[in-house]
Amino acid sequence: MESYTRVGGINHLDGNNLPSKRAIALITMDLLRLLFPGFFDEKLVHSSELKTVTGVLVNEVLTSLVTEITKSLDYHPPPELQHSKKDLRPIARSYAAEFLNSLPNIRDLLQTDTEAAFNGDPAALSKEEVIVAYPFIEAIAVQRLAHDLYLKNVPLIPRIMTEWAHARTGMDLHPGAEIGTHFFVDHCTGTVVGETVRIGDHVKMYQGVGLVAESLAAGQKLRGLKRHPTIEDHVTIYAGATIMGGSTVVGEGSTVGANVFLKTSVPPHSLVVQEACDVKVMSKKDRQKKPVDFAV
Repeated sequence: MESYTRVGGINHLDGNNLPSKRAIALITMDLLRLLFPGFFDEKLVHSSELKTVTGVLVNEVLTSLVTEITKSLDYHPPPELQHSKKDLRPIARSYAAEFLNSLPNIRDLLQTDTEAAFNGDPAALSKEEVIVAYPFIEAIAVQRLAHDLYLKNVPLIPRIMTEWAHARTGMDLHPGAEIGTHFFVDHCTGTVVGETVRIGDHVKMYQGVGLVAESLAAGQKLRGLKRHPTIEDHVTIYAGATIMGGSTVVGEGSTVGANVFLKTSVPPHSLVVQEACDVKVMSKKDRQKKPVDFAV
């Protein structure tokens, strides 16, 4: 109790009720079931029962989502509601219904991502394997869901959703990022895509790629500004590359090699490689004959 009084900056007491992380995780799992019927269920869903199962699930998601969006709007209402005494629940219901109506469009996008993953990975046995086993599909599905809520200015919930996916997949996709069709990240672990990133169509990346801001020293003064790079159509970015800055544009059809550190724009159809790296291959026996100098 003394700590609660002394260290008050990390308490949330006597204020508005925040969205529940656990509830949003459950909602997100149900949304994945709606996006990929039969893949995230414990038992097979037969086509004859699909309409009934979907109707029940949509109603359950709608009820839960209205509750959590109401909390979000109560915590941080949009400008037009900040001084209003309106009941927020009907407004939250309209937000939730509009969001659920967007699921068919999100499915269209996810079909292109699944195709890109299958066509881009010779290790993939089938599209079914891609959906059920590749963490990338789960990460991009959640990001596309969260992005829709982000565009509707729903606070907190989109970020909770993508951080839930981040913890599960190792892939950090901000809900604000704009990502085109046929997106694929092979292996996906360690990928970071910042809030103001713009990614075109048919972009392929590998693990450990960072699309990040050049500097966060200005902190909150950078809010709302374009801080992260733009990646145009048909770009490939290999493992460990870091592309930085809001004015940096990687032109259409370019390839960025592994471990490249890029802060400047490159024209379309460029090949960007890191040359200042020497790799030596020698016999272990030859190495053992030479004295090892550990001096710095």
